Amino acid sequence: MDWQMHARRLADEVDRPGSRWGAVVADTPRHLLVPRWYERDQNAGGRVVRDGAAAPEAWLAAAYSDTTLVTRIGALHADDAEPGTVVTSGVSTSSSTEPGLVIGMYRHAELVDGCRTLVTTGTGYGTALACQRLGSDLVTSVDVDPYLVASATDRLASIGLRPETAVCDLTQGPLPGEYDRIVSTVSVPTIPAAWLKALRPGGRLVTTITGTGLILYADKTPDGGARGKTSFEPAFFMSARQGNDYEETVPDSVWVEAKHGGGEVTTSRHLLVFVPEAWSIRSMLELHTPGIEHRHRWHPDRSHTVWMTHPDGSWARAHATAPREAATVYQGGPRRLWDPLEDILDRLNWLGELPVYGARVSITPNGETTLSRGGWSATL
Repeated sequence: MDWQMHARRLADEVDRPGSRWGAVVADTPRHLLVPRWYERDQNAGGRVVRDGAAAPEAWLAAAYSDTTLVTRIGALHADDAEPGTVVTSGVSTSSSTEPGLVIGMYRHAELVDGCRTLVTTGTGYGTALACQRLGSDLVTSVDVDPYLVASATDRLASIGLRPETAVCDLTQGPLPGEYDRIVSTVSVPTIPAAWLKALRPGGRLVTTITGTGLILYADKTPDGGARGKTSFEPAFFMSARQGNDYEETVPDSVWVEAKHGGGEVTTSRHLLVFVPEAWSIRSMLELHTPGIEHRHRWHPDRSHTVWMTHPDGSWARAHATAPREAATVYQGGPRRLWDPLEDILDRLNWLGELPVYGARVSITPNGETTLSRGGWSATL
């Protein structure tokens, strides 16, 4: 199987010709680390388990595209499902992240020769890239899921890579060593104090913040904290989990109230926006009110409804009868979810941008993280 041709094409797509990271991508057999995956299939009405060995050309096309390949939905890993199985519900809980994004995270980390580096496991593809760049002896790969660690360890060994691997809850620690770099391709709600303890003086951490599009990178300071910035480039990763699946956070009863409740009624000052489709707006709102869940629907008559709910029982529903008409907003529960969104949209319209990208980052030794830019600040 001539995978190298496909890997070279992918390398040219995600990085400039002749770069060290491009060479790493070209030398890494991603398909061997992702033998099965889930693929969206509209005709099947869900996501279908694909088996690479049964369709080698499709396997190579998927593995060497700059896309994320979902490998687990809920508690069902594609490795454990029959090929052709259709999954119609559940959220993604593990994947092989798109190669260009992994390389971007490593560039933010400024991986250089000799850096002892901690990465997250998943399928092992990001681990393989780090090993190809630094050498396996300088890489530690951890995941909360024992199966992911075991399968990735075996598959990495099959291609000659033998980093240290461990089952570890990255958000709690303790981590299995001390590192010059910590790069997490799962998102966290705030920086774990365990990372700061495991980071060597002057070392750098890179991660994304749960529910946002923010890449955060920071260097350890002499007081045990860290300082850095958020990138101007957006990215979104699955959030860290502790069990086989994410726990339900918003009860069904809150969604029912959001869909049918009367509540307090106002008219929006802005055109209707579905927050997850606007990275900077989503990031600002998540920093203000963490944990909001979003749904929306375009109706056959071209009207549009957006719902927002929160684990505390708060909800909002906004409905616009036409794409360019102001929405009617209904809100209920202990707090108003739509009001801060209106303020964020006011700010965006007035200034033309939001301050979340390129913000300064200050992290205390216990992990309290504050973002600031101009006169704006937010503490995670």
